[in-house]
Amino acid sequence: MTKNILIVDDQNDILDVLKEALEMEGYNVTALSYTDDIINSAREFNADLVMLDFLLAGINGGEHCHFLKTNPLTSHIPVVMMSGYPRVLESLGNYGADAFIPKPFGLEEISSTVRHLLEASLEHA
Repeated sequence: MTKNILIVDDQNDILDVLKEALEMEGYNVTALSYTDDIINSAREFNADLVMLDFLLAGINGGEHCHFLKTNPLTSHIPVVMMSGYPRVLESLGNYGADAFIPKPFGLEEISSTVRHLLEASLEHA
């Protein structure tokens, strides 16, 4: 069964690269530059994994991650945080993310992290 990945990043070039790379791996990908309700977005797109940029307009990715991980309807969904400022994230905590990928990233790192987290989530289902 094809897995659904939701990506939220306010940089369209990054959304385009991630969407294309992950679709080539066989995933269904929904790419959003903004959401004000991450729980609703994750449920609407039936996300099996969520990728969040840390620095977003409005609610930051860390808060989105916290909302996902503390809501019983979405707490099982693996979350990957991404940021070009890993030191900022280290000082603020990880918000319960399952993985962190610093920007700039390599596509192999994205691919292996996504694959690993989806495989692990199947084992715990």
